[in-house]
Amino acid sequence: MPRNEKEPPLADSPPHGLTQLGGPARLPASPEEAVLEWVPNPHPDADYLVRFTTPEFTALCPVTGQPDFAHLVIDYVPDARLVESKSLKLYLASFRNHGAFHEDCTLAIAKRLREVLAPRWLRIGGYWYPRGGMPIDVFFQKGKLPSGVAVPDTGVTPYRGRG
Repeated sequence: MPRNEKEPPLADSPPHGLTQLGGPARLPASPEEAVLEWVPNPHPDADYLVRFTTPEFTALCPVTGQPDFAHLVIDYVPDARLVESKSLKLYLASFRNHGAFHEDCTLAIAKRLREVLAPRWLRIGGYWYPRGGMPIDVFFQKGKLPSGVAVPDTGVTPYRGRG
């Protein structure tokens, strides 16, 4: 579809000094190495919800080295910054070879997002698949949800096995 002639031309390089958007980017070796980037919020005067859902999050058990799987739901009400989604995908994927317990993974993600974004409100639901026959769900919330912000149900059903 042709661009509207009133629109500015597409940039040859990513905006705002982004280093991963618009080209190939390698998977970081660890969450500590991963670069989590942000862009300015174009609507800092409005309270609204941003949701990222990662139904196939993986990390490694720090004891056995076996993979652990989770369905993560990240909700936040931005202030001045929005997370750049490609950098978030790479950051989350960097846990693939990282050994940590469910609680550690979930809280590390929450703390990193708070540090980079300083959102008005943040909530993460980590719905972990069973380890040793027991699912472990980890939830984190920080800040006061601004009134009037619509927060839909996560849509993640509690684990029921083969029931």
